[in-house]
Amino acid sequence: MKKFLAVCLSAALAASMLVGCGGNNEKVTAKVIDIDLTNEEYAFGVDKEQPELLDEVNDFIASIKEDGTLDEICNKYFSDGEPEAVKSAKLDTTKDQLVVATNAAFEPFEYTKGEDYYGIDMEIASLLAERLGKELVIENMDFDAVCLSVSQQKCDIAMAGLTINEEREKYVTFTDSYYSASQRLIVPSNDTAFDDCKSADDVAAKLAELKESDKIGVQQGTTGQYYVEGSEDWDFPGLPAKCVTYKSGSLAVQDMLNGNINYVIIDAAPASAITTAINEVQ
Repeated sequence: MKKFLAVCLSAALAASMLVGCGGNNEKVTAKVIDIDLTNEEYAFGVDKEQPELLDEVNDFIASIKEDGTLDEICNKYFSDGEPEAVKSAKLDTTKDQLVVATNAAFEPFEYTKGEDYYGIDMEIASLLAERLGKELVIENMDFDAVCLSVSQQKCDIAMAGLTINEEREKYVTFTDSYYSASQRLIVPSNDTAFDDCKSADDVAAKLAELKESDKIGVQQGTTGQYYVEGSEDWDFPGLPAKCVTYKSGSLAVQDMLNGNINYVIIDAAPASAITTAINEVQ
């Protein structure tokens, strides 16, 4: 799987973090607990005032699923394909443009390298704009501003690894689902608390034993935050640990390895991409 880290790793993280273990020094890295904590569906969020765009996007999603294009895009990030750069035009209200709201810190769905955008959502956005005969404009912003910007008609559509839920439906109209996702737990490699877990319930039971002094990192505004804090809309009971928010999942994992938080909860695909990229420089 080809992975690209969307943020620069600090010198503190690049230096090996060493922990004494039986007289030997063991390099501490990040590991993902390979158990799905949730079952979610990703979709795009369309401006409620553009029902015709919703129909066009749903037709587009159906077509790229049917002809294999969606699988081809995913294989660029999950297999041996080559990710393609996507360029954004500058916003110009005199032109016929598709304005996409995203948070380019959610690899492999959206991230940047230099001035170019990469990721599953970004390649889909490029094809969608081409299908609609519009110029693509990508507006990169904080994750929790993505749906709001669409509701304010600043952008046409939100494409940011969005899980469908009622709270976000206050701001956008969701398209048909294009990807099935889940939340996963990231822990330090020398943490064995979850090694015997076989199911989501097993992991949840261990997490429920945490104390208020424990800390779990999440990307701000994502499902992971609702999982930790608890939410009736999401049907999450919440955890006793303190929820610490970050601009990106990679910053959260970095802080975990620096010893400032205990764990990180984030979507499965970004969890894999982030831990692999960070561990490569350990």
